[in-house]
Amino acid sequence: MKRTTDIHQPGPRAWLGLAVILGPVLLVAMDGSVLFLAMPKVTEALAPTADQALWALDIYGFVVGSLLITFGGIGDRYGRLKLLMSGVALFGLASLGAAFASSPDTLIAFRALMGLAGATLLPSALAVLGELFADPRQRAQAIGIFAAAFAAGFAIGPAVGGQLLSHFWWGSVFLVNLPVLVLFLVLAPFLLREVATSRTGRIDVLSTVQSVAGLLLTIYAVKHLAAEGWSTAVAAVGVAGLAVLVWFVRRQLTLEHPLIDFRLFRDRVFTVAIITGLLPLAAWSATAYLSGVYLQSVLGIPILRAALLALPGALLLTVTCIVTPMLVARIGKRTALVTCHLLVAAGLLLLLPVASSGGVGWYIASTVLAGVGYGISFSLVAETAVAAVPAERAGSAAAIAETSNELGNALGIALLGSLSVLVFRLQGPDLAGTFGETVALPGLAQAVVDQAQDAFVTGLRVVAVTAALLHIVLGLLTLRRVPKSPKSLEDEGGAGRGGEGDHPEAAGAEAPGSGGEREAAMP
Repeated sequence: MKRTTDIHQPGPRAWLGLAVILGPVLLVAMDGSVLFLAMPKVTEALAPTADQALWALDIYGFVVGSLLITFGGIGDRYGRLKLLMSGVALFGLASLGAAFASSPDTLIAFRALMGLAGATLLPSALAVLGELFADPRQRAQAIGIFAAAFAAGFAIGPAVGGQLLSHFWWGSVFLVNLPVLVLFLVLAPFLLREVATSRTGRIDVLSTVQSVAGLLLTIYAVKHLAAEGWSTAVAAVGVAGLAVLVWFVRRQLTLEHPLIDFRLFRDRVFTVAIITGLLPLAAWSATAYLSGVYLQSVLGIPILRAALLALPGALLLTVTCIVTPMLVARIGKRTALVTCHLLVAAGLLLLLPVASSGGVGWYIASTVLAGVGYGISFSLVAETAVAAVPAERAGSAAAIAETSNELGNALGIALLGSLSVLVFRLQGPDLAGTFGETVALPGLAQAVVDQAQDAFVTGLRVVAVTAALLHIVLGLLTLRRVPKSPKSLEDEGGAGRGGEGDHPEAAGAEAPGSGGEREAAMP
């Protein structure tokens, strides 16, 4: 019996391999938010238009989100470690190009290339990590750490950007990636192994084109309509994008080897967790970006101090990701999911007392309380996606989880950010389209500046309330749709924690890779 335990106990190579994987994962997540505090410096250096500045912020997330599914399937077929190494190398080259971009369009292009590299990296990294840990409990812990690194990257991106910009030029937020990426390329061949896969068949090129084109067209239309208003041409682009996505889904259901297996969504826990991956990231990205503007442009706080104010929430979010698997083992996924939505909602509502005259304490309290909810959500998404599928589908399942995060991050800025702009236009001094453009106008009277600041703060509050209400609704939906105490990863090793709620539906018996199959389903 002791020998069996020793066989499953991961050695130093496994933990070193995990540490090496976490470096690029942290950077890919961090680059989704590193420009939140850096945009004033970028604007000063490159003078982008308002539209170019918005694209520089969210093109990265849009490209990552639109390509994750594709590269998850490619990695399943042609080798996850190969794709991981290629993605890291490309990410480094794109970061170097972005750091020395001489124009807004060049910066946008290199940010898009970074997004493509990130899409190749994320699903393969999670699948390669699964090969390092044979024991389900240790694997669950490793996945929790992976999720913590990914979440921490999003959370500390603004703080890291602020720290760098207080000492160096704006390109340093990208150049800092290179040492970590070079270290990975040196160590990975010695610590990581290629993951065997039983996938057969060839990549369906039409499915790849459908997934990319449908997502990009739809995202472009939503973003443009939200920011610029109604346009028949753009609305037609959106309808075309949705039609392509419907075509893509229908095609996947008929293929023997689909790019993404939508039958995975028959598992209620999996489905709710994936939705949970999108909404909290949307709320977090929008409020993090708007709060950064609030701290710097409304309260006049220097960028270094603004970066430091974000650290308590980021630290608590990271710790929560690590301990969430243990929490889920005790209280079940449904309770954990409901708790995360209520905590995020409560944290967002703490932004209501902020004002143009002050509110730093409320901001910190908001990020700390919501950070616990975000940490639970980020950890559950990754764990559920990998646990619910057979090993050969690990890349695609990871892609679904990461896609929900990346699209949530990008759509939060595009949609909730546009809501803030709408409120500003309705209540602001009507001198320019955005708060930043307004306060940059020369010769403004103090009364006009005060009106602009108050309008911006009102927009921040409206975004916070809207996101909080959405989380409350999702929490109630979770309470209704997710069975009580569904089986968690920790149950796989025969821990004897059966009992209440462990009925077939709770384990997702109808879904592929669920219930009793989950131990064999781990990558």
